[in-house]
Amino acid sequence: MNAQGKIEEAGFTPASRIAAIGVSKILQIGARANAMKKDGLPVIILGAGEPDFDTPDNVKAAAKAAIDRGETKYTALDGTPALKKAISEKFRRENNVDYAIDEVTVATGAKQILFNAFMASVNPGDEVIIPTPYWTSYSDIVEICGGVPVLIPCDAEAGFRLKAEQLEKAITPKTRWVLLNSPSNPSGAAYGEEDYRPLLEVLLRHPHVWLMVDDMYEHIVYDGFRFVTPVAIEPRLKSRTLTINGVSKAYAMTGWRIGYAGGPKALIKAMAVIQSQATSCPSSVSQAASVEALTGPQDFLKERQASFQHRRDLVVAALNAIPGLACRTPEGAFYTFSGCAGVIGKTTPKGKRIEADSDFTDYLLEDANVAVVPGSAFGLSPYFRISYATSEAELREALTRIAEACVRLS
Repeated sequence: MNAQGKIEEAGFTPASRIAAIGVSKILQIGARANAMKKDGLPVIILGAGEPDFDTPDNVKAAAKAAIDRGETKYTALDGTPALKKAISEKFRRENNVDYAIDEVTVATGAKQILFNAFMASVNPGDEVIIPTPYWTSYSDIVEICGGVPVLIPCDAEAGFRLKAEQLEKAITPKTRWVLLNSPSNPSGAAYGEEDYRPLLEVLLRHPHVWLMVDDMYEHIVYDGFRFVTPVAIEPRLKSRTLTINGVSKAYAMTGWRIGYAGGPKALIKAMAVIQSQATSCPSSVSQAASVEALTGPQDFLKERQASFQHRRDLVVAALNAIPGLACRTPEGAFYTFSGCAGVIGKTTPKGKRIEADSDFTDYLLEDANVAVVPGSAFGLSPYFRISYATSEAELREALTRIAEACVRLS
């Protein structure tokens, strides 16, 4: 594997569908940072997109009970009846959206939901509109499935949100999907009802375009922000909308690998065909744990939300106090996406000129032992992402190091 994370080996030629695609930049940076830690360097990694909280005890107990009951066999292809029922009830209870059992699918993480949906619906040359910054896997999955990502820049001045006029201009006869993520990874920006409505009105005028929404960070919002999913606002789009969610972030269950979605029956059925030839059913034990996550006590969500908000405020204030950096306050998730235009063109103590945000993040890792991810990995520069899903002590130390590193630039 070369420096870009692309496959290279004598005698092997990768399939054309992945020839231009590398391993996630986030994973590359994480691997490099972990290697530095193993060499004894005091590296602080602020790149991981997972909560630092543990899975709730009642969820772990449910998994153990499932094992004791012998629920360790294959399950129904795309979700147990119990989990599909819990998901259907969750959509009704929390989102005011009705999805019948046969309109629900469960997979091995939300990433597989995305893959199943695109593989089941995208023909070669079909276009998928994706606002940037975006989660790194979105465009790569579209390309693997033969589609064409249409990336629309949405900078900090736009609140990192897609505008109706941008969407209207981007739609062509080849447009198959529009993909929206709220709250967003990497920016933390979220779409309220007033932000969604103009976009949904555009989609109503273009009946050939389907909407995919990634609601994974639904329960991690701040300052009284009211989360809403598009189908609840505009039921007329339900017949061509896939609503994606999962248990990874809210319930600190990243390793359990359960994602789910609600959508039109025909799409859900087609996605099951793809899953049947890929992974078959998700883990039986993880599904049992997810039933408890969705139906058990939810009070801890507010406590964790408050903890994340405290850390968000700490990080945003510290970044905005550093000359050359500018950080918008995110509405949700556990990331900041800070602008670093003010350090572009400066020179490091070793004489290297910072030409791009990736140079800046390399400098932070090499000079300050802090691992963050450049905005270029998410399709928008010059920015960098910090995940504040780590301890306050580590955040304070990392922010001090970043500030000192910026002072050393000339």
